[in-house]
Amino acid sequence: MPIPAGTGAPVPNPPVCAAWGLPERIAVSGGTVAAGVFGQGPPVVLVHGTPAWSYLWRGVARRLAEHRTVYLWDMLGFGDSHPAAGVAPTIARQAAVLAELVEHWGLEAPALVGHDIGGGVVARAHLVEGVPASALALVDAAVLGPWNTPFTDHQQRHAEAYRTMPADVFADLAALRLRSATRAPLPEEAVAAYLAPWAGQSGQRRWLDQVAAVSHEDTREAVRRLGSVAVPTLVLWGGQDAWLPPETGERLAAAIPGARLRTVADAGHFLPEDAPEDAAAALLAHAGI
Repeated sequence: MPIPAGTGAPVPNPPVCAAWGLPERIAVSGGTVAAGVFGQGPPVVLVHGTPAWSYLWRGVARRLAEHRTVYLWDMLGFGDSHPAAGVAPTIARQAAVLAELVEHWGLEAPALVGHDIGGGVVARAHLVEGVPASALALVDAAVLGPWNTPFTDHQQRHAEAYRTMPADVFADLAALRLRSATRAPLPEEAVAAYLAPWAGQSGQRRWLDQVAAVSHEDTREAVRRLGSVAVPTLVLWGGQDAWLPPETGERLAAAIPGARLRTVADAGHFLPEDAPEDAAAALLAHAGI
């Protein structure tokens, strides 16, 4: 899938990764967002989770773009998107930004797809921010709290230790954590691309800023409203997810009227990385996407 020329504001910072990047920069409340639009057809917005960025969707987006218009963005504090000084990249903030982007793109009721905390962002954007949707897809999604992994909990409780850790030691820890997100071993070029936004001391600060900001309190109101979801909803889960077990997906699907649950047996938490063809096929088969 070719990357089109950018049509937004000038790029304020160099791309974090030569292998992947979104061409447009959009000013939003709270910062600047990297975004891109690909393909042609009914609109689908893909929202990544943590500690990923839009790179996670590259395989899925290529397949979807053969049949749909795919809207990609890096959440504030991730990839090539940057929050303004003093702005915390909370799920509530990201949901508000998603609402702004849907308006910016002129979309009436796109399909909204969210992975990990991106699922929480999608749920909050639709149910709290009032973003209309033709369909929802929640992929290994952090919606039902508490959903922090033990590692995230530990980082939040001992933030100073992680912030003062030597950058090279932290980089080794981040790489080790990343490798546990997939069922199949990640190719080295993929490891490098995922880690690129978190490189060096500035990347370490970015990682820990988003860890500090994430909280299931931001999805609590959306969870209370799950019973009011009135659009087709797919809950898609990796059968080998070591971060959020498949039972979490079962509970999430049970909480949403008419939701359909699908499990991809050999995929881990980064399902779009492990099984992009399966993920794209499931999304294309889902009503409204």
